Amino acid sequence: MIRIFKVPVPSSAVALIVSEALLIFCCYLVAAWLALDVPLVVFLFDQGGYWHIAFVMAVIMLGLYFNDLYEHYHVRSRIQLIQQFCLVLGIAFLLQSLLSYAQWGILLPKWMMVYGSLLVLIVLPLWRIFLTTELWKSLGGRKLLFLGSSPAMREIVARLAECPELGLAPIGYLDNGQSSPEFSGIPRLGSIADLDAVIAERHPARIVVGMERTLGLPVERLLELRLAGLQIEEAADTYEIVFGRVSTRDLPPSQLIFSDEMSPRTTSLTLQSVYSVLLASIALVAALPVMAIVALIVKFISPGPVIYRQQCAGLNGAPFAVFKFRSMRWLRRLRLDELPELFNVLRGEMALVGPRPERPEFASVLEEKIPYYRQRLSVKPGITGWAQINQSESGTIEDTIAKLEYDRYYIKNLSISLDAYIIFHTLKVTLLGGR
Repeated sequence: MIRIFKVPVPSSAVALIVSEALLIFCCYLVAAWLALDVPLVVFLFDQGGYWHIAFVMAVIMLGLYFNDLYEHYHVRSRIQLIQQFCLVLGIAFLLQSLLSYAQWGILLPKWMMVYGSLLVLIVLPLWRIFLTTELWKSLGGRKLLFLGSSPAMREIVARLAECPELGLAPIGYLDNGQSSPEFSGIPRLGSIADLDAVIAERHPARIVVGMERTLGLPVERLLELRLAGLQIEEAADTYEIVFGRVSTRDLPPSQLIFSDEMSPRTTSLTLQSVYSVLLASIALVAALPVMAIVALIVKFISPGPVIYRQQCAGLNGAPFAVFKFRSMRWLRRLRLDELPELFNVLRGEMALVGPRPERPEFASVLEEKIPYYRQRLSVKPGITGWAQINQSESGTIEDTIAKLEYDRYYIKNLSISLDAYIIFHTLKVTLLGGR
């Protein structure tokens, strides 16, 4: 796992993206060699052909991303995979046709586009099937050895079983308790005293420590192993990488009190305020025609004010009024009811990205039920957020806790790059639906 834009991304996904980009480029290179009358070098460098190919490559890869083919990339249905690639290539053809009317200079010659797209339709699905069903299966994942059997560790193991694309393979656990022979499908390999023997036999790439009590933990031996190059990390860190959120049950009060890790940086907050107002101004100008149409529809369909105000808890719990269109079902589905919140951003009460604002009476109840719930108020609430693009709407206490964990991850990693990713992903969800 690596982090791009502060987002945990499996190494396998990065390998897939890079390899498919190269394959797409090569497919159109071959098509240029087959379809053009000029030498390939002349087309690429004298006529700027590599820019034309790069543009088509970017369109195709963006289409694959919008079809979730880089989020769920293990092949479950080959027919569906072919259909998705046909859809993406069809959109690329349509865009080329539209650009031809605009007489833009980034078009590919007709037969080069045809040959290249046919090659992409053949090569990329075959490559993806081979990569996800044969190559990665033979390579396996990075071996994880767990010390302890806490509930968080069990969640991690269950998640890794569901998501093999994460590239992490639990091999077993060690503990000093009276545990059952297995939990979540991995074996108990012995007690903590067997650590050296298990390492010599199983050769783990990483040791995950999640013991609820440090009594009996071989601290000095773990330090020696760490200095020898073996990766060792706490279960909370593994949980954060695997789930993209900060575990509530494994968050000690000392980490909130004595560490700056769980607090947003002042520079990041200041920068966020600046670009939130700038982008909100641009978005408001672009959205004014849509907002006018929505306002007229709401006004004529049902009586009452077009925009209503809802009291919510803002930064540090300060109350403020959130502006919304008086919503109907289709407005909520398209998230058009939230467009007036752009005015809250301009007033400095909200940011474009952050935890969703909560009504004070609900926030008070949740503070009593969920430890450290008030921490989410350490940043401005947002129109969209990390929790919104990762967690479906639900009223259960478990889902509320999960959203809080996503909010904690966002607060911990708040940055312009993470905000950019969230905004981009929100546009995708708004346009295409889903989550």
